[in-house]
Amino acid sequence: MKSHYDIIVVGGGAAGFFTAINIAELKPEKRIAILERGKNVLEKVRISGGGRCNVTHACFVPDELIRFYPRGEKELRGPFHQFCSGDTIEWFEKHGVALKIEDDGRMFPTSDSSQTIIDCFLEAAKNNKIDILTGQSVQSIFKSEKHWKIDTPNQNFSCDQLVMATGSNPKIWELLEKMGHSIIAPVPSLFTFNIKDPRIKELMGLSALAQVKVKGTNLDASGPLLITHWGMSGPGILRLSAWGARILADKNYQFALEVNWLNGLDFESTEDVLKTFKLDLAKKVVAKQSPFALTNNLPIDIRMPNRLWEKLTFAAGINADEKWADLNKNQIKKLAQELFGGVFQVNGKSTFKEEFVTAGGIDLREINFKTMQSKLHENLYFAGEILNIDAITGGFNFQNAWTGGFIVAKNI
Repeated sequence: MKSHYDIIVVGGGAAGFFTAINIAELKPEKRIAILERGKNVLEKVRISGGGRCNVTHACFVPDELIRFYPRGEKELRGPFHQFCSGDTIEWFEKHGVALKIEDDGRMFPTSDSSQTIIDCFLEAAKNNKIDILTGQSVQSIFKSEKHWKIDTPNQNFSCDQLVMATGSNPKIWELLEKMGHSIIAPVPSLFTFNIKDPRIKELMGLSALAQVKVKGTNLDASGPLLITHWGMSGPGILRLSAWGARILADKNYQFALEVNWLNGLDFESTEDVLKTFKLDLAKKVVAKQSPFALTNNLPIDIRMPNRLWEKLTFAAGINADEKWADLNKNQIKKLAQELFGGVFQVNGKSTFKEEFVTAGGIDLREINFKTMQSKLHENLYFAGEILNIDAITGGFNFQNAWTGGFIVAKNI
């Protein structure tokens, strides 16, 4: 096994492979190695997107794309002008992988299998003679006068240029901190909320469009909300968890969540709609069926599942056999409040499937985003989630990995 390389990439994940392959294609004469601490490479790629790998998102304008990054929004504007989602599609097509766009903008390989992406990377690495060295857990990093020295339990390596693409690895952060880099303490991002409440009990699997807000803060988000056996999930909740990662960590994941089940309709409009139902549906039993499915005469598109509607009417103190005509002003007001801003107590979080994302990492002020090189150490580069950059779900975290990897390769 060689011990000296022109370039060593630490981290055998998405960012590491993309960086190494692009360097090799631009500079085929360079000797390149990927060091991976685990037995296998690209494991996060394997499980991402439910095993389908959400490669990127069909958002092709850099100034729009950056809005999906709670941390890194400002810094990624320049990099996305160098390599954006359209460039990702073109890159994969050149490497034999066709991508498709789904209704929500997420992009997957047409095979619907993450193995397609893994095979693409492994084949490209092999064709470009990149050494993939597994079981190489980096124990120390040292800069000599001429080279970078990297020690693992198995071997001592050296290289001219070093790329760190280790994702959310506390041990690597600790090593970099000793070298003078500042680390923003990591906290979870993209998580679901643990809620025990009779209003959502036995509604597992039910989905509705909603606006959610953390009471007492400016944190809010909207989108499909999914009721689970442990509480609430879905795109709306995940967006809120990403944007509020640090605030919610400070609250120890104990907070009050306001849910607007009417896709953002305000309280007065909600009351007006309910008063209209009282007249138009006078003889119908209130709890029996969601009234939003019975009329098109609404100021906004509202889809309220019947089982959820029933639970909310009971929470408002309306009996199972009560008719619309019999509702009094107080009942209308209580029901409007449940629909407009029902408050649910959150007690803890759960990981969103296996797609864990961390907010935290190397302080972005210490990175030159034109080159992805360290401002503190020459010939030290970074790509992917090792930096204090993270995004909401939808292929955005991978896009950050591809962009960073491309820029590193271009500048090396």
